[in-house]
Amino acid sequence: MNKTLMIKRRLQPASSLSEFAAAKPENRSQRFWGSWFLRLSIALALLPLPCHADGPRTITDMSGARVEIAQHPARLAELWFAHQALLILLKAADRIVVTVDSPSSQPWMYKVAPVLNKAISINGPVPNIETLVRHGVDTAFVFSNSPATGPLRNMNIPVIDGSFQDSDALIRAARLTADVLNTSAAHNALQLYEKSFNEIVGSVRTITDRLPAQARPRVLHIVSLHPLKIDGKKTIIDEWIRFAGGRNVAETITGNSKEVSLEQIAAWNPDIIIIAGHTEPFNPHAADGLWQSLVAVQRNRVYRNPTGVFPWDRYGVEFPLQVLWTAKILHPELFQNQDPKTAAIQFYRDFFDYPLTSEEADRILAGKLPEESSTH
Repeated sequence: MNKTLMIKRRLQPASSLSEFAAAKPENRSQRFWGSWFLRLSIALALLPLPCHADGPRTITDMSGARVEIAQHPARLAELWFAHQALLILLKAADRIVVTVDSPSSQPWMYKVAPVLNKAISINGPVPNIETLVRHGVDTAFVFSNSPATGPLRNMNIPVIDGSFQDSDALIRAARLTADVLNTSAAHNALQLYEKSFNEIVGSVRTITDRLPAQARPRVLHIVSLHPLKIDGKKTIIDEWIRFAGGRNVAETITGNSKEVSLEQIAAWNPDIIIIAGHTEPFNPHAADGLWQSLVAVQRNRVYRNPTGVFPWDRYGVEFPLQVLWTAKILHPELFQNQDPKTAAIQFYRDFFDYPLTSEEADRILAGKLPEESSTH
């Protein structure tokens, strides 16, 4: 017999009962179990793998809490005013079914994302839980230590703390929100936003970080004229003032919207005053002329802050635009080639899918409402 053929026959397993019976007793057990394990392995390999694609998953929110959520949350409750702009940026405006924002409080937001008009607007920090249940809310975004957290969790509605207090946390909150949404559109928008954020803020800080203290104008940010309230240190306002090359004159006060006297502001005597865009018009002749004693007023260096999808000076995604606009106000000679208006038009196109016109950009930069809203 051909030697090669003999080797092949030796390698072939017994394929019949007669061959199995003819085999030596010591080999029968090996052949039986070898064949059994082979068939078991093949059978197990053919079984469908368990699929968890539609099951819940766990994320860690900005407070550090671990929250179990759906793979693709589709019906959102937005319970923090500032966070809604993030959802619009991340292409999820159409998922918002309940919100604390409204066309009257955020007119530019609703003009840029009219789909929000389909959402139910509610008042107060704690919503009617039955309203959320009735509208099928499967995920709710809240601010830090929101009083709504407990009642929502009691109804088994996942609660995500999406709040942030500075620009680094803003980026982390954007990443968290993109992870919650779990869509390619959200992650693509996030990637583009981080790139734009770093480019705009980085281009400003490349210049302003080198400025000595004496070259930094003293800036006061007023959030309300009646009552008179300002923003101090450890705020995102203090951060954009510093990034833009200024110094916050209210550095001895900590926190947002702190009430002060006009006498205190006169003692600070800021070089530049920036007033929130949503406040009433500034009257330099008010308070028996005390405002006119200030250097900023005498030099006509009082500015109204831009207000867009969200007030640029507050806790919103338009933070890079705020830094650029402020830098141009504080140091016009250093930023002659940078145009906040052009940057705003591009930003709105890239992140809000909105073709902002030149006239609309002018209104936003002047802290004015959309034209149709201003006539109501």
